[in-house]
Amino acid sequence: MLRKTFESEIQQVKDDVLVLGSMVEEAILNSVETLKKRDIKASEEILKADKLINKKRFDIENKLMILIATQQPMAHDLRLLASTMEIISELERMGDYAKGIANINIRMGDAPLLKPLIDIPRMAQKGVDMLHRALTAFINEDLEVAKTLPIEDDEVDALYNQVYRELMTFVIQDPKTIERANWLLWVAHNLERVADRVTNICERTIFIATGDMAEIKATDDEFWKKQKQE
Repeated sequence: MLRKTFESEIQQVKDDVLVLGSMVEEAILNSVETLKKRDIKASEEILKADKLINKKRFDIENKLMILIATQQPMAHDLRLLASTMEIISELERMGDYAKGIANINIRMGDAPLLKPLIDIPRMAQKGVDMLHRALTAFINEDLEVAKTLPIEDDEVDALYNQVYRELMTFVIQDPKTIERANWLLWVAHNLERVADRVTNICERTIFIATGDMAEIKATDDEFWKKQKQE
């Protein structure tokens, strides 16, 4: 395969990753919206859409395996292909979180929400925004965004903690609400994990561009001191 053709194949894979990312973003936002509206039928559609997300992930994985096997890429190209394999796995797991939220809405049946959803939709929107920017950084190998975006995970964590405190207040006041509180807590947990996986994508983007693999933690002072020095 000529270099020009190889680069074209790489670009097609990147385009496919963006399509997969859009599918996941839509699933996350829709899962929370259907929960907010208590729309069981719409949640069932999200479960069906998850199968399409899984298929897209495996289609991309197959393309990557063929490129790795036939092109024997080295250095940057190998890092790109191997990291893309990891990134589509992260995206598929995010799709699973959306599916999990849809399942919670279905399992709740006719039970009303314990409280109006305020911070949970904010968590979803923030997580999707972070994911979108992380994938753009991956495509462009934007080190600046990849290095700084993970710190925004603190905002999602703060919203999760707020949801947790509010739900525990309901449980303390009336222990009979514990099941409904747990449902919403699991929803918040799934959204918190979405932001965590965005950080993993950023780590891979840094690895692709530099060859350095470093674990990023939003609260890791040493990591952020190093970034300022660079």
